[in-house]
Amino acid sequence: MFHRMRPLVFWPPFILLILSLAASMLDLERFLDVTGGLNSAILDNVGWLFSLTSLVMVMTCLIVFLSPLGRTRIGGENALPILSPWRWFSITLCTTVAVGIMFWSTAEPLYHLHNPPASLDITANSLDATRFSLSTMFLHWSFTPYAIYTVPAVMFAIAHYNMGKPFSLGSLFTPILGDRLIGRPGRLLDALALFALVCGMASSLGTGAMTLAGGVDRFLGTGTGPLALGIVTLAIVAVFTASAASGLQRGIAMLSALNARAFFAFMAFIFLFGPTRDILGYGVESSGAYLGQFIEKSLFTGALADDPWPKDWSIFYWANWMAWAPITALFLGRISRGYTVRQFMLINLVAPALFAIAYVSVTSGSILHMDLTSGGSMHALLQESGPGAMVYALLDELPLGGLSAIAFLTIAFLSYVTAADSNTEAISQLCSNDSQAALAGDGNDDNASYRLPLKILWGCTIGAVAWIMTSFVGVDGIKMLSNLGGFPALLIVILATASLLRLVSMGTAGAGMERTPSRTYSQEAHERWQRHQQLNEAVPPDNQ
Repeated sequence: MFHRMRPLVFWPPFILLILSLAASMLDLERFLDVTGGLNSAILDNVGWLFSLTSLVMVMTCLIVFLSPLGRTRIGGENALPILSPWRWFSITLCTTVAVGIMFWSTAEPLYHLHNPPASLDITANSLDATRFSLSTMFLHWSFTPYAIYTVPAVMFAIAHYNMGKPFSLGSLFTPILGDRLIGRPGRLLDALALFALVCGMASSLGTGAMTLAGGVDRFLGTGTGPLALGIVTLAIVAVFTASAASGLQRGIAMLSALNARAFFAFMAFIFLFGPTRDILGYGVESSGAYLGQFIEKSLFTGALADDPWPKDWSIFYWANWMAWAPITALFLGRISRGYTVRQFMLINLVAPALFAIAYVSVTSGSILHMDLTSGGSMHALLQESGPGAMVYALLDELPLGGLSAIAFLTIAFLSYVTAADSNTEAISQLCSNDSQAALAGDGNDDNASYRLPLKILWGCTIGAVAWIMTSFVGVDGIKMLSNLGGFPALLIVILATASLLRLVSMGTAGAGMERTPSRTYSQEAHERWQRHQQLNEAVPPDNQ
């Protein structure tokens, strides 16, 4: 394992993570003061740039989709897909915002309903506040976050597969900087982005473990102390490690497909047994507000009235998505081979964003309706028990509340396993020297045995950090570290956006299409991959 590892990528974030954890345990208050001060300074001084960049990335996706570059096939004209469209969509959905939306879609709208931005003169707990709340949920969870993921992912896919550049963030900048950031500078970029992602994963796993432990306690009375949190965390790490050993085709793809179906079923259950008429009415009206005010809401920074709301919500989200985007983009770009750029946009941006709008309409619309018709009881519960309790409060108001809560726990567990699996897949490849193996066209380089220990090592480290922070320190510290990763990630995605727009101006020739006849993406390579899959008894591609 270690002789094929990239030490400049692996060791800096690994050591920094351990040192940060030790610092937080020795003096948490001082640790939070330092990280919180840095985080506030970033949001205060460049918050406007996060908002502007996120809007530009949405516009960039539209430009690329309509341009001739949209017809470019990732990997060349003879490239065949690694995954079916359904499995590709399900991996995209479950790898990105699906974990967060499960929990925040029932809590966040209540914050916006009862505490809207003071500078907008919206009366709390009013119809205007309801419309603002749901349209803001659409802004935070649909097209903008997926555009933040899509732009660097498309740019990496073209650079890696069509231009033959290595599996490194430095490849993102080839159209504007050439190979200047490939090699040692690129490895330092990889290490920085890797640290932000690992902190984000630990934070997500920690908060998820607390919610799952709370759900288990609801039924079994196990409590939510360190032992219960440790068992939940260990279960997630064990299952995704087993999945990692199965590879991309059998592990991540199968879990994601199952998880996506569960998402649809859960959403359909709430829609049918919840306040269906109001869900449709709220959703349609708020969609109009979202579309009509999209640019205004995207660029709302609160600077004119010194309103802190955007920094607490929208800008915070943009920073958080951007902290995750660089490494996640490497994974999403890697699994896109064989599809056109336009198909990439449809499956990685349009389809999951539309799903998010539907999901938010159902869950957020339901909780808003229940709060409005009960005199604010849901908001009172939120203040008393925290955001993790809200989804169970929603399910308690529906038929089969206990059974649906168990189903939710199962889906949430699968979501964390899937997200951890896919992200550690990207991490393990980033830390190893096998970028050329990925270019070999066999579609199954993730089964390389020497990469499995890296996945297990990172998975266990992330699980241990999440458990220690949630049980003994508090997850706020590592959340701050994750958010701090948003600033260097902002610079990365800005350059990635400029690179992609540069490719648009150059046309298909700029995407390296003239080089594809000499590359290995051929029918012969695909047949070799198929034979390799059969020998390993891999699951055949589905035809759904």
